[in-house]
Amino acid sequence: MTACIFPLPDVKDVHEESGGVLEKWPMRLETVPPRVGNENDDGFTLKAYIKDNQRWKRRVSDYEIMLKSISSGKYRNVMDMNAGFGGFAAAMVKYPVWVMNVVPFDAKSSNLGIIYERGLIGTYMDWCAHSFPNSPFFFNLHKLLAKMIL
Repeated sequence: MTACIFPLPDVKDVHEESGGVLEKWPMRLETVPPRVGNENDDGFTLKAYIKDNQRWKRRVSDYEIMLKSISSGKYRNVMDMNAGFGGFAAAMVKYPVWVMNVVPFDAKSSNLGIIYERGLIGTYMDWCAHSFPNSPFFFNLHKLLAKMIL
């Protein structure tokens, strides 16, 4: 379990907030998360973050042309099985769907912290050892928890 817990960055002053100040929802979805804006050891760069967001906005726009049912509410629960910075979920925010961001447990970088700082929900997963619970109850439970957190 220790490998799944990522520490907040150190602070220099007692009045400073560890990790940085987060914007209110929904502004924090588009604002650069503190873990990207601050210097870090994980190699997250502002350029990579912006590129990821632009790529997913373009892709989701293209998907909408192909899949008219995205905006109809036909699909309620979507899973991003390699979530990166959460760009896919951020691009899907205007649609009536809920995106579960999944970060591989053995990912070289702990992107889950960035996903949380954006106001999104996510989890680690070992796809080789376990299957992911995909029952509607599981997703509805996570949606309820997400609403309680936000």
